[in-house]
Amino acid sequence: MRIRFFVLFFLAFLITLPSFVDAREIKVQVAVTSDVHARLFSYDFVNDQPLQSSLANVHYLIRAVRSRQGSNIILLDNGDLIQGTPAAYYANFEQQSRQNLFSRVMNLMQYDAATVGNHDIEAGPEVYNRLKKEFRFPYLGANVINTETGQPHFVPYTVIRRQGIRIAVLGLTTPAIPKWLPEHLWKGLEFQDMVEAAGYWVEHIKQKENPDAIIGLFHSGMGPADPDPSQFPLENAVHYIARNVPGFTVIFTGHDHRERIETVANIQGDSVLVVGPGSFAQNIAVAELTFNRLARGSFELIDTKADMVGTSRVAPSQEFFQRFEKDINEIVVFANEPVGQLKNNLASIDAFFGPAAFVDLVHEIQLKTTGADVSFTAPLAFNETLRAGMLNVRDFFKLYQYENYLYVMELSGKEIADYLEFSYGIWLNQMKSEDDHLLLFRFDEEGIPQVDASGRHRLRYPTYNFDSAAGIRYTVDASKPAGERITIESMENGSPFDEQKTYKVAINSYRGSGGGGHLTDGAGIDHSTLRERITFTSEKDLRTELIRYFREEKVVNPQPRNNWKIIPEAWVEKGREKDLELLNL
Repeated sequence: MRIRFFVLFFLAFLITLPSFVDAREIKVQVAVTSDVHARLFSYDFVNDQPLQSSLANVHYLIRAVRSRQGSNIILLDNGDLIQGTPAAYYANFEQQSRQNLFSRVMNLMQYDAATVGNHDIEAGPEVYNRLKKEFRFPYLGANVINTETGQPHFVPYTVIRRQGIRIAVLGLTTPAIPKWLPEHLWKGLEFQDMVEAAGYWVEHIKQKENPDAIIGLFHSGMGPADPDPSQFPLENAVHYIARNVPGFTVIFTGHDHRERIETVANIQGDSVLVVGPGSFAQNIAVAELTFNRLARGSFELIDTKADMVGTSRVAPSQEFFQRFEKDINEIVVFANEPVGQLKNNLASIDAFFGPAAFVDLVHEIQLKTTGADVSFTAPLAFNETLRAGMLNVRDFFKLYQYENYLYVMELSGKEIADYLEFSYGIWLNQMKSEDDHLLLFRFDEEGIPQVDASGRHRLRYPTYNFDSAAGIRYTVDASKPAGERITIESMENGSPFDEQKTYKVAINSYRGSGGGGHLTDGAGIDHSTLRERITFTSEKDLRTELIRYFREEKVVNPQPRNNWKIIPEAWVEKGREKDLELLNL
């Protein structure tokens, strides 16, 4: 009964019944998903359990709306679709099929357009170029330029028609991709500043298309309203564009996984509706545009409004299960393939307070794979535990969530020390007594701690940027201010550590490409020279390297390396106890 009520509520929002509508009014609903991260089906292939939200749930709702007379719905996706689960990995790199699974799903759902996201580029050109051909709708990215042609590699915009109304949809993606991904994944592409591209294409669309409304479908978060000039090009540029590039009726956000419904006044005094659906197909962000039909077939936009429609309270589409049953069974078999035996439990939360086997396992594999002197890595899961026993393929998505590659880079000892100063500077609070927090939490301007929906206190920076090192012995003094905490005592084998010497450093491709700022802001290396430092790139992603290691070893018994510690130790233990409570752990 609750499901039926929710569907009816959703339909009531999207479609006003004819008896209540002025004959001159036409309503168009623009529904958007974003950052789905391969939640195609209502099943969690990593944890082997049902999911409450997925594109299968979205399909149920959208199909119900389309079945209603007078439906003018437009369905869009805002990027980061094809990464994040065993389903994505299998579809993109393992499955042999005539069409990619994502193409088949999106075409079945009859999407009208999609914008490419940074994690879609991460899959590599063989995948995203294949999707570009197989999608039966435009794959958008006006600021992604093919360096050979000088033209957009993806479709810059599309014009969608509903009852004579012409709505232009402009797609842009965050230009920070070269800072995060190895060059071979985006070679031949250039990522232009979103602000500059928005200004150009809005004028182009106005002059060539004369649409009744312009929609921004931006794989980008809100970002600053008044950024410092040094921040350009902006990773998250929606607020600045909404304010400074007139012409948009609605801009949909993505990339930052935030749910939002906001209004921004632009420089001409017009209101721009800014809407973000969040992530993982948990919501559909819906903007309803109401037009007044004028003489001679023209239209006037008279109203806009938005709502967030949750998907968890509706049933997933049974058509999905019927249509993709073979794919689902193949993914289950792939995800449950045995890999190797783990001798002891691994908990990611341990890595925030000192050496931990969860992270040191990755260090060990990075060092053994590359023969490097030093390894950097971070816990890529906040609160994940791998239980002792046989590990299956799906377990490695808990250990290592992203498709990063493995690099070896040449860094001086001084750069290694500065890198670590930066990492622990965004990781640890300065403790002035045992009563202080150890971790660096986020507080508002009034000093009140910020909490998430679960009541967990939020850390100031993402935990995937908390890099520790292996191959060296060092201490971190939490009583000292950021930038003065690290003392490197020696190499792990006891030989001297020399700040003037050049070392081989194993590091993932996200960090090695400048992600997180450890190499640029921390070690002070100019971003344009980072590629010159790379001496080795793995053929496969790091998760694949981890799986290969377990298959070769058959039985793995990870232990903390204990090559570093945080001091003063008595304060650290007190801080750990308090911080675990704030984290609801």
